[in-house]
Amino acid sequence: MATPLLTIKNLSIGFHDGKTVSQVTEKVSLYVAKGETLALVGESGSGKSVTANAVLRLLPVSSTRYLEGTVDYDGIDMLRCSEREMRRIRGDRIGMIFQEPMMSLNPLHKIGRQLCETLAIHRGTRQQAAQQKALEWLGKVGIRNPAARLESYPHELSGGERQRVMIAMALINEPELLIADEPTTALDVSVQAQILDLLSQLQQELGMAMLFITHDLSIVRRVADRVAVMQQGRLVEVGEKDAIFTDPQERYTQTLINADPSGEPVAVPAGASPMFDIDRLRVWFPIKGGILKRVKSHIKAVTDVSFMLRTGQSVGLVGESGSGKSTIGMAILRLLDSEGKICFDGEDISTFNRGQMLPYRSKLQVVFQDPFSALNPRMSVAQIIGEGLKVHQALTPEQEDALICEVMSDVELDPATRHRYPNEFSGGQRQRIAIARALVLRPRFVLLDEPTSSLDRTVQYQVLTLLKDLQRKYQLTYLFISHDLAVVKSLCHYTVVLRQGEIVEQGDTQSLFASPQHSYTQQLVTLSQI
Repeated sequence: MATPLLTIKNLSIGFHDGKTVSQVTEKVSLYVAKGETLALVGESGSGKSVTANAVLRLLPVSSTRYLEGTVDYDGIDMLRCSEREMRRIRGDRIGMIFQEPMMSLNPLHKIGRQLCETLAIHRGTRQQAAQQKALEWLGKVGIRNPAARLESYPHELSGGERQRVMIAMALINEPELLIADEPTTALDVSVQAQILDLLSQLQQELGMAMLFITHDLSIVRRVADRVAVMQQGRLVEVGEKDAIFTDPQERYTQTLINADPSGEPVAVPAGASPMFDIDRLRVWFPIKGGILKRVKSHIKAVTDVSFMLRTGQSVGLVGESGSGKSTIGMAILRLLDSEGKICFDGEDISTFNRGQMLPYRSKLQVVFQDPFSALNPRMSVAQIIGEGLKVHQALTPEQEDALICEVMSDVELDPATRHRYPNEFSGGQRQRIAIARALVLRPRFVLLDEPTSSLDRTVQYQVLTLLKDLQRKYQLTYLFISHDLAVVKSLCHYTVVLRQGEIVEQGDTQSLFASPQHSYTQQLVTLSQI
């Protein structure tokens, strides 16, 4: 056995709430050796992130109780060392990539400043050298035009670009151990492959160890030396990667391995009429400068995109982060200004203002990528789901409550939980709440913007099955944005492939994936291993 760099032994953690302590992990024991990758897998709420955050003592001080056990990092007792010593280790000897970059990046500071800050704190690097190092690392993680991005704020970047910035920030000091908590969740497969190759290269160069948390078993197969499987706060199985995948001993491990997306899309009704006809859609954002703030140039987010969406059909939009997928979705819903034609049921709505669009809003709904950000934490589930009913329908409180209960049953949530708040639900349950909110108005069209990317495979499989059942029951039409081609293949009848705001290929999903014509589509299909 190689020398352990990190050793966790019998770690039990609880959260204190008033008079009681709720235990969330039980006697977790694992190690990460120098230069190896240990993949930590399991469902949402299994204790993966809690265990990882405990290593750097990032759990809330006031509510966290370390009930028993030790965390040893290269001879340092991490649970008992001083906060000053922890600050020296965090970001320097141990780097961490968090799952949600928008919650981790400072919205008030430019990207360049945030990258340079960690170099100044841990290495004493001067400003000019730090800027050059930051520029180099933005290029390494695949950020286009890195010099310009140094001057950008987090909100000006796409979700995938923000995740790449987080990866650069974690690696810029070349740590001995990298804790990666779902580091490639928001990335398309091509950039994901680049990042995984980069991590592999750094491991070889630096002898860096990795504790890699993920729900994507295809990534585990690619990066891991050993695998640790967690369920409900306990380790249920630990072993070499090949042994885990070829001969899993525990039923739960077998369930995880067998939960990959599968099946065929729901049949489209015969003679389905066109719902959306998109013709030469263009979304260009002006860049203004000078004293008079004249338009100097444009960010060409989407250029001359054309496709059709039929009633009851699912169309997939795939492509790398920043390729214009979400921009197209927002433009179709008239949440962004655009040029070109957007015909809905034969009527051109491309120039409609807010008032003109209001009668259509109940028919056109959206489910976002991150349900926790999309749900108001101060509102109960009943208030969240029922908000649209108050705007679009005149109902009595009793009628409204009946509809809320009905739609919660449709998405397989217990209506008795409708008075709880979003933080009391798991990630998969929160996404079901978001789907219920969209569904309660009985829409004809739903924009699904990466609705399963943040979910572990078993929950993703459940949500995907739910979306198919709802489509079959209510004849829903989906525009499905995703970087996971296996999910797209299972749900979508037709697929549009985007790159840098333009369509490179489109067609029947099965045919397109079986015989892609464009080199970029071929690359996506190869990397997705579908």
